[in-house]
Amino acid sequence: MGEQAILVLDEGTTSTRALLYDPAGRRLGMAQEPIAQSYPAAGWVEQDAEEIWQKSLACVYRMVARAGGAERIAAIGITNQRETVVAWDRRTGAALAPAIVWQDRRTAAMCHALRESGREAELHARTGLVLDPYFSATKMRWLLDHVPEVADAAAGERLALGTIDSWLLFRLSGGAFVTDASNASRTQLLALDGAQFDTGLCDVFGVPPAALAEVTDTSGPLAQCDPALFGRALPICGMAGDQQAATIGQGCLATGEAKATFGTGAFILSNTGARAPSSRNRLLGTVLLQQGGQRTYALEGSVFSAGSLVQWLRDALGLLASAQETEPLAASVPDNGGVTIVPALSGLGAPHWRPDARALICGLSFGTTRAHIARAALEAMAHQTQDLGAAFAADGAGWRELRVDGGMSANGWMVQDLADLTGLEVERPEDVETTARGAAMLAACGAGLYADLPSAVSAMRSPAERFTPRLDEARRAQRVAQWQAALSMALSVPLAAGAGGQEAPLS
Repeated sequence: MGEQAILVLDEGTTSTRALLYDPAGRRLGMAQEPIAQSYPAAGWVEQDAEEIWQKSLACVYRMVARAGGAERIAAIGITNQRETVVAWDRRTGAALAPAIVWQDRRTAAMCHALRESGREAELHARTGLVLDPYFSATKMRWLLDHVPEVADAAAGERLALGTIDSWLLFRLSGGAFVTDASNASRTQLLALDGAQFDTGLCDVFGVPPAALAEVTDTSGPLAQCDPALFGRALPICGMAGDQQAATIGQGCLATGEAKATFGTGAFILSNTGARAPSSRNRLLGTVLLQQGGQRTYALEGSVFSAGSLVQWLRDALGLLASAQETEPLAASVPDNGGVTIVPALSGLGAPHWRPDARALICGLSFGTTRAHIARAALEAMAHQTQDLGAAFAADGAGWRELRVDGGMSANGWMVQDLADLTGLEVERPEDVETTARGAAMLAACGAGLYADLPSAVSAMRSPAERFTPRLDEARRAQRVAQWQAALSMALSVPLAAGAGGQEAPLS
């Protein structure tokens, strides 16, 4: 391999990967390892932080070898599952507790208490985020309250509390403790217009500012790898949360451009430019990217269950042999047979924000087959997206078209259904793994391979195909009415203070 390559570490919820790109955006290789999740109590989701590190490092080693050695790597980019929290000892680098994953609901009671105290409007205005267990701040507080090793490290000024990006960079660099602005904006401890973590917000959640990382740009000379790892101090030049990276990878650099990523969950971001967004419809304001201290923002809608619904149908219920089976099954029946699935398996995200909502499958009969259930599962993706589209439009950020990516978007039936139900042109790139591609663009720009980010995006973006709406309005209205009836049932559960899991000691 003659020219230098860009190496991306893409740490997701269920797997970690390293990918290799050339400066033109051609993928040269990929290594992947699964990451285990554990569920020690109702609503809890944990991972082993050391497993994340070791498997990520193993993938990186394989891609360094694929490139022909460390001297062939121009830069490293990092992208990661967001909101997941790791606590570690800054002196030893050892994790002090299992990582609390973004899907975890154990802090629902804490969020409810803060909401009851009247803090939510202020927090939403300052951070762009609603009060929900999804975000990192209450997870950090829970670790301090329930894990003695974490509290002891805080008392001894040895504690590091961070998201996955900062954990991986700390281990790669041998001790640099930084987080990029896109990930920092998901903690609820960064004001959208603040350069660093906010002491006042830290006070609200009881998180010691000394345990938090320095907030940096999303591209540039962020850190260097420990030369002992690869024989050379490889530069880390790009870092962003997975959804922000996918937005960049889709080329959504202009105000109003929107993308939807369908993976474990579904996440839609619309670029709002240099203006920090403010939503009246419970959407989220977030940092899309930061360069030279200057920020570009996005409005975001987050759906908790997308690919995880298909995984549940496959693994827990045994209705599917593989996720890929959903496409031919959905196409094998003319309609859903009256079946609707509301996939609130870990509550409902935007625009409802109901952690206590429960999933349901309704409309079953003796005529229902697994094909109807598979179709209803895929249809739920379009319905959740349409609900978010209405909220974006009400906030003055309506979509003109939608660019989709993520593992689920490889399902052509689902993408066509998305176009049909939303009435929008939907664009899908040939390479749907735009999260890693966006991180590669950031790293290429940060390493100086391109003069600026638009140049990197133009050179490295994947070709795309377009899906045009073809569902008639009467059928569309019937679908929406069926969905709204089922959604009303899922939302009829009374909001409970402790919904989503007990606050008990970590197992």
